[in-house]
Amino acid sequence: MSDALSQRLFDELNQLVLIDPHTHINPLSPASTSLADILGYHYYTELAHSAGMPRARIEEQGLTPKEKVGRLVEGLGHIDNTVQFSWLLEAARELFGIDVERIDASNWESVFDAAQAKFDQTDWEEQVLRLSGLESVFLTNDFDDSLAGFDTQRYVPCLRTDELVFHFWRDQVRQRLEAASSISIHTLGDLAAALVQRFEHFCSRGARACAISLPPSFSPVQVSECDAEAALSQLMSSSEASADSRQVLGYWVFWQLAQNCQRFGLPFDLMIGVNRAVYPSGVFQGQDLYDSRVSLIQYQELFNAFPQVTFPISVLASVTNQELVSYAWIFPNVVCNGHWWYSNTPSFISKDLQARLEAVPRNKIVGYYSDMYKLEFALPKFAMFKRCLASVLSNHFVQGMGWTETRAIELGQQILRGNVQRLFY
Repeated sequence: MSDALSQRLFDELNQLVLIDPHTHINPLSPASTSLADILGYHYYTELAHSAGMPRARIEEQGLTPKEKVGRLVEGLGHIDNTVQFSWLLEAARELFGIDVERIDASNWESVFDAAQAKFDQTDWEEQVLRLSGLESVFLTNDFDDSLAGFDTQRYVPCLRTDELVFHFWRDQVRQRLEAASSISIHTLGDLAAALVQRFEHFCSRGARACAISLPPSFSPVQVSECDAEAALSQLMSSSEASADSRQVLGYWVFWQLAQNCQRFGLPFDLMIGVNRAVYPSGVFQGQDLYDSRVSLIQYQELFNAFPQVTFPISVLASVTNQELVSYAWIFPNVVCNGHWWYSNTPSFISKDLQARLEAVPRNKIVGYYSDMYKLEFALPKFAMFKRCLASVLSNHFVQGMGWTETRAIELGQQILRGNVQRLFY
């Protein structure tokens, strides 16, 4: 009964048309142009490298898409046990019409050619969105993005602010902000005005969130205008500004971002716990890991200072999920957001999702986002989550608590779509 019940629940949830609240899609080229775009996703390159393929062989410049795929196929046999490989097979089956158990030397060229025939169709982007049940996807936009040349209803802008907080001391970043805002930055007031102008620009073009990825050591505090002005002055006058000055100004900018989120009514997405370049010899985007030394206590001042700002929180490790659950349990403005990166496998999703559904108000859980770079990953990644959600609804709520299937489906629909609509729109 359990398997049949889970399947019925999945089938109902799979009818929903969704909004994906966090991706890295390029709206000017959202769908793949070859299978190399798909196998070039960092999950496959980092797993192939981890399994023994030299980085130089993976990242050699000048390869044609077919040559690149041929090389990466050499490493697929070592990762056919992973959920990431199952995404590839599900995408091949549901999007390309290719039903295979594996992709290896015996069949990869036929798979490549069959997929290419799909990619070459002029309406491929529309097909993928329809097959994936996607209405719109949120982007990750640089602070100086013009946001021109694409449909902002379908591809929703999101102001990404990492560089402003952690790299404003670099001349290039400061110059980009000046050029984008048309404000010359000499004082703290100038910097504040430039940040406001960026929020105005993004909101005028339909932005629905501000976002930032944060290292484990980051503990935002409000700093005085005097200290921030002194830090900015040192940064502007010295090519070798001190680490203390960089940190002070970073805290000040971060606090300004939160204030602007409050002013403009934007949620502030915090993705907490990534430690960059732990493995410098890794492939591109395959160098960063989580650090369990992070704690949400580091954000208590922020959460208390901005009760009107919604903070959708993503944590990099499942080990931090219980703390996130407790903060969402207590703080009205803290929301559990998706299953990020190293927690994005069925075993962790199921455990973390059940913990959230057992303890967090149902209107404060954003079930899933794909984090994808190409549209073709929405279908298999959301399907993975919907299977986990259907299983939790079946086992815990219907069979464990006596809920009706209709009631369980309504909860699943709220987690998948309703909360995204309410929190971001």
